[in-house]
Amino acid sequence: MRKDCSINVASNLPGGFLPPKLQQDPDRLAMTHLILEGGAEFGGRMSEPDMRGIELAGGFDAPICVLPTAAALDNNHKRAGNNGVRWFNSLGAKNVFVAEALDKKSANDAGIADQIRNSKLIYILGGFPGYLGETLKDSLCWSAALAALESGAVIAGSSAGAMVLCEYYYDPYEKKLLRGLNLIPNACVLPHHNNFGGKWADQLGAALPSAALIGIDEGTGLVGEPAGEWRVYGGGKVTLHRSGSAVGYGRGEAFRLR
Repeated sequence: MRKDCSINVASNLPGGFLPPKLQQDPDRLAMTHLILEGGAEFGGRMSEPDMRGIELAGGFDAPICVLPTAAALDNNHKRAGNNGVRWFNSLGAKNVFVAEALDKKSANDAGIADQIRNSKLIYILGGFPGYLGETLKDSLCWSAALAALESGAVIAGSSAGAMVLCEYYYDPYEKKLLRGLNLIPNACVLPHHNNFGGKWADQLGAALPSAALIGIDEGTGLVGEPAGEWRVYGGGKVTLHRSGSAVGYGRGEAFRLR
C-alpha cells in the first residue's frame, strides 16, 4: 500500500453507496460482530484477534471464507488467498477456503455469493482499497456477506479490508477520500498506524472533522462486540483520533466509537 497522504481537503466526497439494511437499523447492527485489523495479517502476530474471530464464528469447524479481492488488481490474489488458508489452518481452523470474487463479474457470480452467504467468518484481505470497494459495492457477493452477518457470521477485514468497511476510506493510490461500505458509520480506518498510517491523521482529520479516525497498528485487531464496545487484541495499539485529539488503547482495553 502507498504510504503518502495527499488529498484536497476542500473537495466534496463523491456520492457513496446506499446504506445497507443493517445500517438503517442501528439496534440490529449493534448485535453483529465486526473485526478491524491493521495489516501484516499473516506475519504471525495476528493470532489473538483471529482466534477471537474463530471463537465468535463458532469454533474450529466453522466455515471460514478468505476474500482476496483487494489483491487481484496486481494479480497477487492466489498467493494472498493461499496464505490466508494456511494461516487459519495453522490456528486450528478446519474448513477454510478462498472465494474468488476478483472483479465485477465474479463478484456477481451466484455460486461464489452462496459460498460467502454460508460462511461464518468472512475475512477480507488487504491490498488496493479503491479496487476492493468498487468491486464489492452493489454486488451479489457483498449482499451475501450482509446476509451472513445478519445470520450471525463475523466479517473481518485487514488493512484495505478494514478500510472499506467504514463509512469513509482513503485511497492512497488515487489520492481520494471515498465512501465505503458503511458498516461503521462516521468512521475511517488508518491501517499500518505504527508504520505510515498515522501520518494520514492530520489531513484526514481536516477532511472529516466530525468522524472517528481509527488508527490500528500492524499485527493488531479491534473486535466489535454486541452492545457497542470495541476491544483491542494483539501486541500493538489502536489510536482513536477525534476532534483534534488522539487516545491510544492497548491489549484488552475497550472503548466506544460514539
